[in-house]
Amino acid sequence: MSRVERDDWNRKHGEAGQLFGVEPSRFLVAEVSSLEPGRALDLACGAGRNAVWLAERGWTVVGVDFADAALANGRALAAERGVAIEWVQADLRDWRSEPRGFDLVAVLYLQLPAAERQWVLGRASEAVAPGGTLLVVGHDLQNLNGGHGGPKDPRVLLTPDDVSAELPGLEIEKAERVLRPVETDGGEVHAIDALVRAPSRLTGAPWAGPTVQAPERSGGTSSARRSRATLASSSLRALSSARRRSSR
Repeated sequence: MSRVERDDWNRKHGEAGQLFGVEPSRFLVAEVSSLEPGRALDLACGAGRNAVWLAERGWTVVGVDFADAALANGRALAAERGVAIEWVQADLRDWRSEPRGFDLVAVLYLQLPAAERQWVLGRASEAVAPGGTLLVVGHDLQNLNGGHGGPKDPRVLLTPDDVSAELPGLEIEKAERVLRPVETDGGEVHAIDALVRAPSRLTGAPWAGPTVQAPERSGGTSSARRSRATLASSSLRALSSARRRSSR
């Protein structure tokens, strides 16, 4: 991220403390609880709520984020809970982990434009050990018009199909839209997220890196934004139809 973006996230974490609370993502808990603890890599770990939860359950955890204020909050939470985590301050677009070094790689709610996200997810795929798992959860494109909260910039939203296409060397085990309950003053509403779970192949050479150059950090085009917004609208109609059928 640029210095301006980093300062913005530092301000958010500095003002809010545990910006997203201290409880782990419900999707991380659901997808990981049955796994045997090993080495875990939490990319875009923020203030560490997921990293701490993993460490409490016996995982050896590395948490990476570019916001030093977020990592400071993570260190405080880890100390309070009595767990040890290796914290790394780095921009994921410039940082690379050891290849095939982690039994679990979690990328939760990373907000990057598509080309940059693809670059980061390619490196995340490379970090998964044979027999390990990559879990990606993010704000779905449909959330823009049909869900609650989340980013309003369609460039940083994604779909399960988007993510599935960006995970080289992995087999897609689950790729779906999921609803996340959110409590508001007006009652419970739902955010729409995309969830992809991908186990590593047990054999085969490690991924050698992307076949294209690292993307320039640009803002994208207005036509791209319009096309993604149109896709969000049409996808929302499909989801609404599915909800009506399930409620019958």
